[in-house]
Amino acid sequence: MRKFVLPLALAASASASAPAIAQQAAAATPPPPPVTGNMTLVSEYRFRGIDQTYGKPAIQGGFDYSHESGIYLGNWNSNVSQGAGYPGGNIEMDFYGGWKKALGDFGLDLGAIYYYYPGSDAQFIGAANPHSTKTNSGTVHNIEAYVGLSWKWLSLKWSHALSDYFLVPDTSGTNYYDLSATYDLGSGWGVNGHVGHLSVQGYSEADYTDYKLGVTKDVAGWVFGASYVGTNAKGNCPFNATSAPYCFSDTTLGFDGKSKDAGRATIVLQVGKTF
Repeated sequence: MRKFVLPLALAASASASAPAIAQQAAAATPPPPPVTGNMTLVSEYRFRGIDQTYGKPAIQGGFDYSHESGIYLGNWNSNVSQGAGYPGGNIEMDFYGGWKKALGDFGLDLGAIYYYYPGSDAQFIGAANPHSTKTNSGTVHNIEAYVGLSWKWLSLKWSHALSDYFLVPDTSGTNYYDLSATYDLGSGWGVNGHVGHLSVQGYSEADYTDYKLGVTKDVAGWVFGASYVGTNAKGNCPFNATSAPYCFSDTTLGFDGKSKDAGRATIVLQVGKTF
């Protein structure tokens, strides 16, 4: 039995010191940083399924601040085409904040977001809603409040416009519903899917549904992705030079004089990193 004395003594010692070792490991492991940054390069920027860069690449990035209480703030930016409905503007700047809470496998997210397009001029989209005689002026923007619910790899989010939707006249109260799924396959691989629906207040002809199905691969912290993105927005609205950026018809004419089907289905490639 002598040969078992040392192993048993070591086991007892290890068992006795396990809490101390765990405490030391916890102390040695730094908490996640309160501020993180992100940068992404995409072959085409799609917002709610609609082309924002006329089929051209976009470079995007921002930062996020999170507090242990669940409160968070952030900023995100991307280049856009003025033909997508932002006459005179070529940058999108998003500012958001809210509160998140996790309860086991469930999560709650409450917040608001402000979309801002510096240099743009809303007077050129005054006739975008044929059901309204109202005109807007100033820089193109949009303000939304949102509520998000999640369970494991599923999430549902409702966004509600508190302002005229991207300054399209008399569209305050527009809603967007987003059902998304993100599943980890292991070994750095993941799949994701999304179905969304835009319901435009006072302008039902502009309502549409968008969808996405994608795959991602994490390589040393760099996430590569490919997604198939599309909508049923094509030809939903009557066409004219000013309403086209919001109707996404096959003959969409942007403010830069080009024609493009902004809601067409396409494959979007991307690579990004969080730091």
